[in-house]
Amino acid sequence: MANPVQRCVVFLQGIREEVRLVSWPTREEVVGSALVVFVGVVLLAAYIGVCDLVLSRSTTLFLK
Repeated sequence: MANPVQRCVVFLQGIREEVRLVSWPTREEVVGSALVVFVGVVLLAAYIGVCDLVLSRSTTLFLK
């Protein structure tokens, strides 16, 4: 079995080769995906906010 330093070097070389094989997204793809996520988060936050408002107002009216 190789010494720990040599095993580490071989491992890091393998990582470098795998990273070269990765199909990296283009800038346009990243920006488009980020925009979709941002819009989704805003819509979800608005939905949760409206639900919270409706439930808190209805609870207030019910408890009066």
